[in-house]
Amino acid sequence: MIVNIKQLLQDKTFLILLFIVNLAGTIYGYIWYEGQLSVTPTKFLLFVPDSPTASLFFTIFLACFIIGRHIPYIEALAIVTLFKYGTWAVVMNVLLLMVEGTLSWQGYMLIASHGAMAIQGLLYAPFYRIKMRHLVVAAIWTLHNDVIDYVFDMMPHYGSLSVYMDQIGYFTFWLSIFSIGLTYFLTVRKNTSITYLNY
Repeated sequence: MIVNIKQLLQDKTFLILLFIVNLAGTIYGYIWYEGQLSVTPTKFLLFVPDSPTASLFFTIFLACFIIGRHIPYIEALAIVTLFKYGTWAVVMNVLLLMVEGTLSWQGYMLIASHGAMAIQGLLYAPFYRIKMRHLVVAAIWTLHNDVIDYVFDMMPHYGSLSVYMDQIGYFTFWLSIFSIGLTYFLTVRKNTSITYLNY
């Protein structure tokens, strides 16, 4: 079963389909942020659309993987941000359901799509060629993004949850730390162990 999953993840037809789905999701994600981006200062534009940028990193990874190339910096950014923002969106929409007692169909769609984001980034962990320097860059990007969001108030707009922004910011910081640590465990540490075994 494990072998079959690994074969499926490397199957070219599956990879092309996954690439198309992620590309479409990335484009939709940027459209979803259109209202917020229209009132965002230019210097912060790069850091506001969190989820679509995460899926963009993964889409680039898929394009390279299909043709047999690796860009470890992109791979590190992809796994860290996909897991972080995928998990974050699921949690935020569940909280929105708890606070408001109801959730739109878009909310349920976001739970499903972002849950899939988090999972797919982890599934491809065995194929990444991430080293410590790549993870450091991804960590700086991710934590810097938290500062932009919660110090400069550029975080995503989530309606009635805005009154809990201090708590959400705290949660998001530790989610970033966990995402970075998980990436280290699944990629850098594993790759280092394999290198030692080869000596």
